[in-house]
Amino acid sequence: MKKIMLFSFVFIGISKISAQSTGYWQQHVDYKMDVVMDTKNYQYKGKQELVYTNNSPDTLKRVFYHLYPNAFQPGSEMDARLQAIKDPDGRMVTKTKVDGKEVKESRIKNLKPNEIGFLKITNFKQDGASAEAKTVGTILEVTLAKPILPNQKTTFTLDFDGQVPVQIRRSGRNNSEGVELSMSQWYPKIAEFDFEGWHADPYIAREFHGVWGNFDVNITIDKAYTLGGSGYLQNKNEIGHGYQDAGVDVKIPSKTKTLTWHFIAPMVHDFTWAADKDYLHDTAQVPGGATIHFIYKNNPAIIDNWKKLQPTTVRLMEFYNKTVGKYPYDQYSVIQGGDGGMEYAMCTLIVGNGTYEGILGTTAHEMAHSWFQHILASNESKHGWMDEGFTTFLEDIGMNEIAAEKLVNPFEGSYTTYAALANSGKEQSLTTHADRYDENRSYSIASYVKGELFLSQMIYLLGKENLMQILKRYYHDFKFKHPTPNDITRTAERVSGANLNWYLTDFAETTNTIDYGIKNVADNGATTTVTLERIGRMPMPMDILVEYNDGSKETFYIPLRMMSFEKPNQHPVLKRTVLADWAWAYPTYDFIISKAKSSIKKITIDPDGLMADVKKDNNVFGK
Repeated sequence: MKKIMLFSFVFIGISKISAQSTGYWQQHVDYKMDVVMDTKNYQYKGKQELVYTNNSPDTLKRVFYHLYPNAFQPGSEMDARLQAIKDPDGRMVTKTKVDGKEVKESRIKNLKPNEIGFLKITNFKQDGASAEAKTVGTILEVTLAKPILPNQKTTFTLDFDGQVPVQIRRSGRNNSEGVELSMSQWYPKIAEFDFEGWHADPYIAREFHGVWGNFDVNITIDKAYTLGGSGYLQNKNEIGHGYQDAGVDVKIPSKTKTLTWHFIAPMVHDFTWAADKDYLHDTAQVPGGATIHFIYKNNPAIIDNWKKLQPTTVRLMEFYNKTVGKYPYDQYSVIQGGDGGMEYAMCTLIVGNGTYEGILGTTAHEMAHSWFQHILASNESKHGWMDEGFTTFLEDIGMNEIAAEKLVNPFEGSYTTYAALANSGKEQSLTTHADRYDENRSYSIASYVKGELFLSQMIYLLGKENLMQILKRYYHDFKFKHPTPNDITRTAERVSGANLNWYLTDFAETTNTIDYGIKNVADNGATTTVTLERIGRMPMPMDILVEYNDGSKETFYIPLRMMSFEKPNQHPVLKRTVLADWAWAYPTYDFIISKAKSSIKKITIDPDGLMADVKKDNNVFGK
């Protein structure tokens, strides 16, 4: 991208941020980094200049940086957590048998000095004056040389020395598929400061939160390596490696030992790259949109899968663009690297040696994060369900869209999984900080599954057309910002006209469950009285399907009083009767069917399976 295009992009992005809400503010950063990688010992040296803009109403006397590589050291908090949690991440432990029992041991615990990660900071200055910088685990605490007043800028400079750890989680060297360098969370990254204060969380295993800004990065590395990652390569016709313009023949002099790759990434909140001497590099073009780069190992066993992945990824991005809003950057990269799949700015690192279905599913999920995290940048530590859950929703409808055989309810498995957790007694509220879950399983189901249901259940509450409009409005209003749970809820209210504060409270801020049942079906002769009961604490409106012995069907809809809303008919081919509303405090509700009980074949609560009722065995009367 030419620089004039960069500045236009940034200006437009900032203008939109200012225009969306006069009461909203967020910090801004401009990074410049020069990095030299020593591929023999997997160490690197760098210089960083960071222009920090304080858009807050606060005077800042300290700032904090993340030093993520320090987590990969024996005795770190990440190591301690692995040893303490009941179900540690299988990628981060070794498994052995002792007296017939499986024993899991932290892989970090036994790292040697040349295998650990570290990030050491020296020569920290603010506007040329020395500032006190103290490393505390994975956090750098800086006492400023002078306070940063509201609406002022300051420039921080520092030198850093890093070592890439043996790949254990996300970042690292020499992963299980032979990728040499997965460089995520690799640089000194300033922590986010927002209306809640500083978010200087230690790196224990979970995900991230970052400051919106621009990155200008030079990476000097052995010329044999192909790189992929965030940003736009500025010197592509000097670098080659598949990035050069069509018809350009890039010749690197034989005496040249290293190349300096120059990337610019505008309006992102992170910067990631990967490198390997044995990468292949393909591209595919999204019509009217981004170029997608596919960077993967030259392994004959996987090449066909990666070739097949390319047109399907284009189709998925087209669907995501249409469903949520257009991806705003000109490139996206799918890179073989890391330890599973992880989203980053303008790219993802995924494992690449599996089945085609496996790498497609991972790509579908990680690329969906470009909307729900790298454009709509919620705080993953505090609100992981907005990140993982909304991404899973987009992934599931996207995969269903391109499937040969489409599912009526692509979320069915998620409802079953959530109900199992809710009934296990191990569920924790979605307000739980990501590091504070008792078990990894509880975190995963809460974030990925219940977070998805927060959206899919809006189809039940508001109707599918309303939800699709909500996603577009949410994207339009909060892209390049840091939306909170209240923002998605208020957006849903603005689009639909429903009152939904109760929904956010019950479903996301408590472990209250939904449990309704058919308590009784009474024969009145010519009519039938149906008694419903609310067993769980969480209220919901009711969709009821009645099927008769003659093959006819009709539906009944009971609005929830506190919603002040009537959902549009989702099945217009069937007769629908809208009944009087049901207020939460009443535990039961009666309604009349104008036919005898003997003519009724079946009565079903929530026939579409879109309400997260945790005990469905009482939701059906009849066969």
